[in-house]
Amino acid sequence: MKARIKVASTDIKKLNDLVNQIVDIANRMNVKYKGPIPLPVRRLKHTTRTAPDGEGRELYETYELRIYKRLIDMDMNDKALRYIMRIPIPKEVHIEMQFVN
Repeated sequence: MKARIKVASTDIKKLNDLVNQIVDIANRMNVKYKGPIPLPVRRLKHTTRTAPDGEGRELYETYELRIYKRLIDMDMNDKALRYIMRIPIPKEVHIEMQFVN
């Protein structure tokens, strides 16, 4: 069995810090792992008109939210998974764990 860990965040620095902590735990416990595999960045764009009443020039502002993702596959090890569960996860980071055959 393997543990598949998906990590997503809007802050790339916090994402990389968390992924590095997971990799360090895997190295300390001598667990085989693959990754971190960078997944495609999801860009959410939102365009709004600057003039609220509709009069005047047509000026638009574009806002963009980037969601960064990483994937780590590692062999099952109870001790390593317990250490991973104890890592403090920042508010901006979303983590998902799956157990795959």
